[in-house]
Amino acid sequence: MTATLAPLPDETLASRIKWTLHDYRAIVGQEFVHLYRQPVNFLWQLGFPIVMVLLFVYVFGSAMDVTGQGAGVDYVAYAMPGMFAMTMAFGFMNTAWAVAEAKEKGFVDRVRSMPMASSAVVVGRNIADTIHAAVDLLVLFIIAIVIGWSSDGTFWETLGAFALLLWLRFALIWVGVFLGLLVKNVEQAGSLFALAFPFGMISSVFTPPELMPGWLGAIAAWNPVSATATAIRDLFGNPAVAGDSWPEANALAAAIIWPVVITLIFLPLAVRRFQNLGR
Repeated sequence: MTATLAPLPDETLASRIKWTLHDYRAIVGQEFVHLYRQPVNFLWQLGFPIVMVLLFVYVFGSAMDVTGQGAGVDYVAYAMPGMFAMTMAFGFMNTAWAVAEAKEKGFVDRVRSMPMASSAVVVGRNIADTIHAAVDLLVLFIIAIVIGWSSDGTFWETLGAFALLLWLRFALIWVGVFLGLLVKNVEQAGSLFALAFPFGMISSVFTPPELMPGWLGAIAAWNPVSATATAIRDLFGNPAVAGDSWPEANALAAAIIWPVVITLIFLPLAVRRFQNLGR
């Protein structure tokens, strides 16, 4: 009596890529199903930048002189690009919280027990959050238009500015994934706001580094958020106050290089942390 052996699974490179992409799609799909069932998470993440716009533009904006032409002059044009950049910067905190929640509820363990690509959770999370960030930017862009902001750059310059914003968010998502896998629970993830707040605020988002004390201005000038904020102000044709430091004088280059550096550091850390969970 002879036995018929089952054919060996297709182990070609094309097949592995195909199934890896299927794994990524599954992770992205479940994230948006979760968001659909709990839309309050999306509203909360979007509510914070809206409150910040109202606070800084309408409450503090009339007292801010960033152009040298008088308090409040052109402040909306200066502040809105900074608000776009800050929203992208604060996004890593939301990513960390979502990853910590998925880990705490056992979702990450269930995925790790399946024959899925080891990078699926990490990369799938990044894809989902990048799409989410694009939606955040769209809503914030509409709000900016309503309050009187506009881009004086060309169509391609404006598109390039939003691409730089998503490029920053793409890089910082790796930071959020790593921190979400590193913390023990969602309570610790929530405390990351103490890290995100100075990261976003000690920058050129709301005021030029030149108006800060020397040591603080130097930190703000080298902040990746400042590089993106200054670069997109140039692309939007909005008022920009550039200093003499290298990242300020070369904002576009810095806005491209900083996310590359962040990705090269935190992408391997996030994947390694995921692979070492439970060890």
